Order: sequence, then structure tokens, then C-alpha cells
Amino acid sequence: LRSGIDILVGTPGRIKDHIQNSKLELSSVKHVVLDEVDHMLDMGFAEQVEEILGFAYKKGSENNPQTLLFSATCPRWVYDVAKKYMKDEYEQIDLIGKKTQRTATTVEHLAIQCRSSQRAGVLGDIIQVYSGSRGRTIVFCETKKEANELAMNASLKQDAQSLHGDIPQQQREVTLKGFRTGVFEVLIATNVAARGLDIPEVDLVIQCSPPK
Repeated sequence: LRSGIDILVGTPGRIKDHIQNSKLELSSVKHVVLDEVDHMLDMGFAEQVEEILGFAYKKGSENNPQTLLFSATCPRWVYDVAKKYMKDEYEQIDLIGKKTQRTATTVEHLAIQCRSSQRAGVLGDIIQVYSGSRGRTIVFCETKKEANELAMNASLKQDAQSLHGDIPQQQREVTLKGFRTGVFEVLIATNVAARGLDIPEVDLVIQCSPPK
């Protein structure tokens, strides 16, 4: 940062810290990219994003940075908020079109009903049948507690490890590396921690409950 950089990638909170500590100066920024814009402009981040962009944008100026917004889902309110940072003649590019509710045709989908008390046993059976002893499985849970408990449950015959927000970043990287290289076969993760994972060798993905 001190010697100057071309591209900075960061979370709103961390970027804001650097600005407040006078380690980052944004007046010369030419391009601003917001990824996952529906989350970035949601209640939790909106204030931080606004504060950061305030350093780079001047009201009514023709020299404001080019703004690029990316999101898999764009509710109407996203467009309304986005207009604050876009010129009137902004372009909207839709790469999804009418396929918003379509799933991959190469993936089989199953819904299995069971009591919560039976969940661990049923999970163990499903993994055994559909993934075997060598295949890789990701199990998504709603809570960190649930992820930890499932990872320790004897009903899972394969080696399993959990991944969630309470695990330090360094340990998360070790865990993901172990999963990628096949050190263990089952990764049990909260939805938040697993956002954006790219592990192509996964045979089976399980949602412990319908996503909220």
C-alpha cells in the first residue's frame, strides 16, 4: 500500500480501517467494483460502503470512477440504491435472463424428509450410498453449533471437518487444503463460511435444511 498499487481487493470494514488510519487514499480511483452487490448494499454493509465511496465520489462530477456492480440476484431495491453511484445512462447486462429458477441438468436433486433427531444417521447413510468411501461431500448447516456437532458425530463413517465463522482464517485455509487434497472426505460448513468455494471434485452436496 505504501509504495502504491493498481488494484485493491478488500472487505468494506478493512478498507474503512485503512482509510481512517490514513493508510489508504482514494481520490485517484478510476474504477469501483462491488461484488455480491445485493449483500454489499444490504443493511449490514450499506453504511460502510457509502462511507468508503464518499471519499471517491463527488456529487454531480463527470470525473467520478466508473462503477461496476456484480450480483447473481438483483432485487428491485438493488437497482434503486445503485442509481446513486451510476450515471443516468448506465447499462444493465443480464447473463441469466429467464433461467433464474433453473438448476443444472447434470445434477440429480433429492428431497429427503426425516426427524431432526435422525438427521445424523440419515446423513451418514446418504453419504455412504451417494458418495462412497472415497468421494467428497459438502454438508451445509444453518449454525456453527450444528456444524461442529455433525463433524464429531459417530454416524458419519468418513472423516469430517467443520468450517464456519468462528474458525481462524489460517485454520480455514488448512481445512480447505485438506478437503481439496483428499485428507478428509466430508466438509461440514455454515452457508456464510462456504460462500464462493470452488472445489470441482465434489460428488455430493447436502443442505441439512431448506436454505432461509
